[in-house]
Amino acid sequence: MLSRPEKSAFRAEIFRHLDGIATAPVAFALHEKGVLDHLLQQGEASLEALTAQFRANEGYLNVALRVLSSQGWLTQHLDNATDAIRYAVTDTGRMAFPLAPLYADVVHLLKFSEKFHPRRFEKEPFAVLRRIMDKYRRHYGLALSDDEALRTVQQQVLKHIEGIVVGPTIVHLGMSGMFHKYFMEASFRAEEFHKDPDSFREMLDFLAHLGWFIEKNHTYRFTPRGLFFAQRAGAYGVTVSYIPTFRKLDELIFGDPNALRDAPPGSPELHVDREMNVWGSGSAHANYFKKVDEVIINLFNRPIEAQPKGILDMGCGNGAFLRHVYEVIELRTRRGEMLEDYPLFLVGADFNEAALRVTRANLIQADIWAKIIWGDIGRPDILADDLRENYGIELHDLLNVRTFLDHNRIWEDPAQPDPARVSDSTGAFAHRGRRISNNLVEESLLEHLRKWAPYLSKFGLLVIELHTIAPDLAAGHLGKTGATAYDATHGFSDQYIVEVDVFRRIAAEAGLPPDDRYSAKFPDSELATVSINLLGGGEGEG
Repeated sequence: MLSRPEKSAFRAEIFRHLDGIATAPVAFALHEKGVLDHLLQQGEASLEALTAQFRANEGYLNVALRVLSSQGWLTQHLDNATDAIRYAVTDTGRMAFPLAPLYADVVHLLKFSEKFHPRRFEKEPFAVLRRIMDKYRRHYGLALSDDEALRTVQQQVLKHIEGIVVGPTIVHLGMSGMFHKYFMEASFRAEEFHKDPDSFREMLDFLAHLGWFIEKNHTYRFTPRGLFFAQRAGAYGVTVSYIPTFRKLDELIFGDPNALRDAPPGSPELHVDREMNVWGSGSAHANYFKKVDEVIINLFNRPIEAQPKGILDMGCGNGAFLRHVYEVIELRTRRGEMLEDYPLFLVGADFNEAALRVTRANLIQADIWAKIIWGDIGRPDILADDLRENYGIELHDLLNVRTFLDHNRIWEDPAQPDPARVSDSTGAFAHRGRRISNNLVEESLLEHLRKWAPYLSKFGLLVIELHTIAPDLAAGHLGKTGATAYDATHGFSDQYIVEVDVFRRIAAEAGLPPDDRYSAKFPDSELATVSINLLGGGEGEG
């Protein structure tokens, strides 16, 4: 049984691994172009000047520099009133930037592995991985310094490298179900689970080096530490799913900003492994269901005439959230006792066809009836018309729910921005490489939520949303937040995560005030990167 301090330490390792998956390709791309050396020489520079000197795409360069700020290597100086941004090298950055060449091997591995099957361990990329593992065991040739500050930075960089080795590995094993097989065995051998046992054994030996397994005579057994990580494989899923984006950072920042946006209609997305993303997202949602259940139980314990006629999950992903909500209603509410007379109208909507297929299959398997339809979060009017014309139900008669979606709307320049608005956000935002000011991001969120407001007056919007935090706050709490990875994955893929307080303030301005009885944030501190809110819905109260 792991102690609380042990769990906290292992959880910190997961966060630092996620930091590495994002930071290594960012730092190496900036190193190769000379940006890091320039900053070391100058001490600080404006984003505008760096963009001009290095012929960069300003939006993605800003995302990259803010990622390094969240690791404590730069300080972001942001003035939303004048829309000016400067970055200054910290003392930590002066020690870290010369170590950026150490990322070469893992960044090469990310790029090289693109040629191979995304769900298999194959010999050619494994040969590259083997060299990385060997170097890692020797600390990449670093003599860990007696100076505490420098040694801390060296260990930070090594943990980043470890993250790129561990993250994709644990996700591939988790998605294949191999960890479930391991749990059923007191011990196992490599040949029981892989067609290339020699290579797989080397991977297991490396994980044993990290303390995940005990190995004896080529037989492996999980340690408590290893089980902790294996049981949390899903925590790596979303960040690892964006490796297609991290492979192309040099192109996105310094070349064609549309490099990952030219996929033919109907073909898989280029910037993300959507199947992996849905898998990772689904495993993360369970952490937030308890607070969600309070809202669902309250709504569906009301008199029947004051209840929603059903649920609409916009951005249904793999259907896990819709299934959970249905089961809570069925088993824990008065409505669940009346489903024969008052059946629930369940709708799963998504922009992504792959997600719709997964949701449909999962709900059929769970024997849950639902309509699975295409929908665009930016066009609630089209969704409302579809429901009315094809299914005879009004959107405002449903409880709208969604998870981690509003920040992923397609960018539209605000139609009537307020020139006097000065944002409170510290975020870095872009669209196709163009930098979007934080003031405009707030205006965009306001217009987006106002589109939904007419359909949410009765029962509201139950929303789980992702957020950013200030980079200096992230840098001061390394190992306690996934903010660096979230900012990178979402910043380079044109998504718009704002701070919790900014999101709630804009929702209220849009006529959708959060109901504080049903609000929560995770963690419940200034480091919150996830919130739950019931927005609007005052008319439906009974």
